[in-house]
Formats: sequence, structure tokens, C-alpha cells
Amino acid sequence: MPRGASPKREREYNELEEKFEKEGRYKGREEEVAARIVNKQRKESGETKEQKGKQGDAALPIKNYQQLTVTEIRSRLDELTAAQVRKIRSFEAAHKNRKGVLQALERRSK
Repeated sequence: MPRGASPKREREYNELEEKFEKEGRYKGREEEVAARIVNKQRKESGETKEQKGKQGDAALPIKNYQQLTVTEIRSRLDELTAAQVRKIRSFEAAHKNRKGVLQALERRSK
């Protein structure tokens, strides 16, 4: 696994590797196949270093959005217009998908 992978992805990698060894699949290549699968998932979810640089949160209405906690984001939602709330909701659902933020955005848009 690449350095910097999340604990969730590390766990998925280990589970896949163990599963392949137990089932006798990919003899001698269990680690490689597990790493490829997890790296593909990371890429699709925008978790790779390359994609994080491209995503940037400069276009979002809340400065440094990706570094903020759920509590910090909630405290700034009242300052946003309806269009800005939709933009944040779309970004959050596509990237971090934090339940607390999505619930706060839903309450804010009502």
C-alpha cells in the first residue's frame, strides 16, 4: 500500500490479501492484486495524491473547506446563499460524504 493511504484502505487491502490467500486465488500475486484493487478504489474516490491536487477547494464558497471539521463547517453554513449550499452539498457528497455535514446542509436548505 502506498504511504498515506487511509486506515480504511489499509484494512481493505489486508482483508483482500487474506481472502485471496485463503481461497488460493492469484498464487504468489495476492499482495499485488489486492494493492491494485485498493488503488483503483482510491482513484475512483478521488483519494490519490494526484487527484487531491486537482480537486482543490478554491472554487468552494467556504475557504479551506477540506481541512475543516464538521463543527466548523456547520458554524459557517448560515453565511451561504442557497446556490452556495447546493455547491457545498454536491462537493461533500462526491468527496468526503460526511453524514453530519450532509444533515446540516439539508436542514439549512429547508
